[in-house]
Amino acid sequence: MLAAASAPALAQGAKPPACTPGRVTPAQTEGPFYSARAPLKANFRGDAKGEPLVLEGVVLGPDCRPVAGAWLDFWHADAQGAYDNSGYRLRGHQFADADGRYRLETIVPALYPGRARHIHVKLRAPKGDRVLTTQVYFPDDPGNARDGLYRPELVARRTPGALAFDFVLGG
Repeated sequence: MLAAASAPALAQGAKPPACTPGRVTPAQTEGPFYSARAPLKANFRGDAKGEPLVLEGVVLGPDCRPVAGAWLDFWHADAQGAYDNSGYRLRGHQFADADGRYRLETIVPALYPGRARHIHVKLRAPKGDRVLTTQVYFPDDPGNARDGLYRPELVARRTPGALAFDFVLGG
């Protein structure tokens, strides 16, 4: 699994991220630009020029335990606000490591009319058939206030050198 090699492991004795049992990540629309069968890819930086970005975090179950091997499928616009609708630029899937961690290396997507800066993602537990489709938003983004889909509970948090977002899957 590609993500297992690139995602940092929890340090021995470290606590998992804060989580409230039963409170799952809200679903959001996949939008019109989803492409199925994206390649196994955790680094999009070779796909397009732009400001480098790392989005990382943990996939948790409704009991707040890490979900090893969770499937994550990411896609987003390029630095000009365009999606690749004929190929797989800025699109790819990966699997969470044994501690539920994932790491996406990409570029900052542009704002485009009517939307806040965001990254789309679909997630599924390895033995589940329920797919969570949602979006992750950027902290302090000026587009957040005017985007009708924006939800503050889907804003990533800033960490040294990255944005972080922990997903909680339903049962």
